[in-house]
Amino acid sequence: MAGPAAEGKKLSRSFGWLTVLGILLVIAGLVGLVYTGVATLTSMLLFGWLLLIGGVVGLAHAIQSRGTNFFWLGVVVAALNIAAGVVVIHHPTGTAEALTMFAALLFLTGGVFRLVGSVVVRGPQFGWTLLQGAFGLLLGLLVLFDWPDSSLYVLGCFFSLALLFDGLGLIAFGVGGRHIVGLVSDQLASEEDAGEPAADKASEDHQKRSNN
Repeated sequence: MAGPAAEGKKLSRSFGWLTVLGILLVIAGLVGLVYTGVATLTSMLLFGWLLLIGGVVGLAHAIQSRGTNFFWLGVVVAALNIAAGVVVIHHPTGTAEALTMFAALLFLTGGVFRLVGSVVVRGPQFGWTLLQGAFGLLLGLLVLFDWPDSSLYVLGCFFSLALLFDGLGLIAFGVGGRHIVGLVSDQLASEEDAGEPAADKASEDHQKRSNN
């Protein structure tokens, strides 16, 4: 059975790999923020492949569960995912334009609702809600006025920021985890060192009593 030191090394190594993954994600996010057009196309292709693979897996699952009430529903959903994945993979630019328009409309509607809600309710978070609404409305208008050119950088910017913040989170988690594991390992080692002299003394006393 592995001791606490060996388990601590395994945990520390696992947290180290999380840190490395976080660094890679941060680098990818920074590169994506510089080359937003490439990041947009990359995110669309990843999205298309995810839809395609999910559709194939869903279709296989539906075939395995044929004879149930949800068989045809599973087949239809899987077929839609496969069709959408094929369309996105073959037309990533058009998909980016459509999703950018959808995102701009979401920003607009969300900003309007927050503005109206903050003015009507006037709750304790009035100023913050009003600021959020104004920011969402402004962002939606900026994306919409520059459409379809905005589709070349909006989604890529969001995708890169997501990678960046996820990477920073993994780095913080990995470094913090290694620090905690190190503290616990040092504490266990100090307790073992403190226990060894007491065990040696008890063994010597037992040997003396045996000799007497």
